[in-house]
Amino acid sequence: MKKHLGIGLAFLVLFIVFTVLVKVVDVQPVGRRGTDVGFASLNKNFREFTGESKTICKVTEIFGYIGLAAAGIFAVIGLLQLIKRKSLKKVDADILLLGGLYAVLLMCYILFEKIVINYRPPFGAEDALEASFPSSHTLLLLGIMASTVMQILYRIKQKGLRVFCSSLCCAIALIVVIGRAICGIHWLTDILGGLLLAISLSWIYYGLAFASRQMTERSKEE
Repeated sequence: MKKHLGIGLAFLVLFIVFTVLVKVVDVQPVGRRGTDVGFASLNKNFREFTGESKTICKVTEIFGYIGLAAAGIFAVIGLLQLIKRKSLKKVDADILLLGGLYAVLLMCYILFEKIVINYRPPFGAEDALEASFPSSHTLLLLGIMASTVMQILYRIKQKGLRVFCSSLCCAIALIVVIGRAICGIHWLTDILGGLLLAISLSWIYYGLAFASRQMTERSKEE
């Protein structure tokens, strides 16, 4: 547990430091309507290299919805356990913690919609100012898929099915993260910020869920 929480907290510190750097390093007015963006040279050069693609952007949105369905599945599992066991305390602790993770991911999304680090790059004819850091698709999808893989490894006993389901989750996450990075809808630093925060929250969840499972197993033995 301590190892997992330590990794999660380390990535959280990295995210905070990186966010501060985005606000102060190489800040130039290269965003929409001339808004300031940190690491401007890196972001601008990467975007010029990848260009922009509405098709790839649409694909990432579709896969994003598929990934979000995983959260719905575990919400149903938790609800069924609550109905069957007739007590919130009797719902599996790792499922309750998973709901907590989803809530934290949502709060982070809302927070960075209010506290704007930078705005999106110009994209086609779109000119409306939209918060861009961290990438919400990267944050939400990676957080959900990483925690889903942890649940799959714990709950699915059949090796072949376990490997297939976890591989599918990883593929969805990769498609969305890479797609958002190269389609031009985000700056590169937005993607990196989303990765750091999602990894942090996923490891913290893993540490807490791992501890809860150990406690459950010990109570059963007693």
